[in-house]
Amino acid sequence: MKDKPLNRAVALKYEHSRDRAPLVIAKGSGKLAEKIIEIAEEHGIKIYEDKELISTLMKLDIGDYIPEELYPVVAQILAFIYSLDRAAGNNERLNV
Repeated sequence: MKDKPLNRAVALKYEHSRDRAPLVIAKGSGKLAEKIIEIAEEHGIKIYEDKELISTLMKLDIGDYIPEELYPVVAQILAFIYSLDRAAGNNERLNV
């Protein structure tokens, strides 16, 4: 990811036992996007890049749950991230 800076970023949070869907907790472009990504990397949070998805997520407000039509794609991303985490031997709960 360090090869080319991303110009937009959206951070999602999801706690299965508490949230009805993933929640937008941060978003921004330019320097703010860089800071969101930097903070994620510092905390070991996985980063996933999808230009089409980011365009849709950027339309949401902070504090919004993702819309139902995004459930399938976000579920696939979460499953992929969970599998990476398990493969790395990390059994702790993920912050995604």
